[in-house]
Amino acid sequence: MLKRTAIRDYGVYLALVVLVVINVVITPSFLTGDNLRTQLVQVVPVLVVALGMALVIGTEGIDLSVGSVMAIAAALLPLYLGYGVVASILVCLIAGAAAGLLNGSLVTFAGVQPIVATLALLVGGRGLALVIANGQLKQLYNPDLLALGTSSVIGIPLTVLVALVLVIIVALLVERTTFGRQLVAVGGNRRAAEFAGLPVKRTLLTVYMLSGVFAAIAGVLASARLTASDPSSLGLLIELSAITAVVVGGTPLTGGRVRVIGTVAGALLMQLISATLIKHDVPASVTQMLEAALIAAAVLVQRERRNGK
Repeated sequence: MLKRTAIRDYGVYLALVVLVVINVVITPSFLTGDNLRTQLVQVVPVLVVALGMALVIGTEGIDLSVGSVMAIAAALLPLYLGYGVVASILVCLIAGAAAGLLNGSLVTFAGVQPIVATLALLVGGRGLALVIANGQLKQLYNPDLLALGTSSVIGIPLTVLVALVLVIIVALLVERTTFGRQLVAVGGNRRAAEFAGLPVKRTLLTVYMLSGVFAAIAGVLASARLTASDPSSLGLLIELSAITAVVVGGTPLTGGRVRVIGTVAGALLMQLISATLIKHDVPASVTQMLEAALIAAAVLVQRERRNGK
């Protein structure tokens, strides 16, 4: 029992350490500053999306629309740069919140299952992004925006610092606020939360809106790093990577718990697996199979915990 508990609670950290050690041994220049910075920069979009996803999954929900929301943010970004970078980013965040509000309303008021509600926006949102962008990739030239994707502070990429700030905010939100306790209570037993007088509907609306905002932030950061707005490909399948990071990190799909640091470790683990396989010329399809295996293993471990085995 103790062994299973340890695997459930600390398995992702152990796997991350083992993978780092393996890379130190078999991957040339793994510990160089340039490579470490590259790995951190590349994991940022998945990590940011996964933070919002963790909140949604904590309520026993799911958000499949995050990739499309990233695309919508990327499509809107160049349209409003004439009003300044801050105004343009704000428009993107508002669009993300609006997408989350739509998802949350369908789940909360219409009673639509989260997977169905967010699947609709997964499909329609990508089409909307392409309509906004006229189906074209747009190069970004604004120096202030590009600085967001290329600048560093004391050697740490700015995008990584933004992600770190978001991790701290979400961790404090979950662990130190009334909203965090309400979120966990709603995910643990929604009916009991309603009987206890907790604001269940408001909590659900908020988590889906936060997921949309985090997806929009990821879209802005990714576009700034790529120096282009490409709604046709930005964020494709990122929802699967985010869900993997959250589940492998220890947040159960059945809700009632949110592991923020575990989500960070899960995102880093998935990034290192992908980077390791690429560096050693292993097909990308193998990475997808490994992700599937990791999700299955994590769900089985969580199932045993729920059954009290």
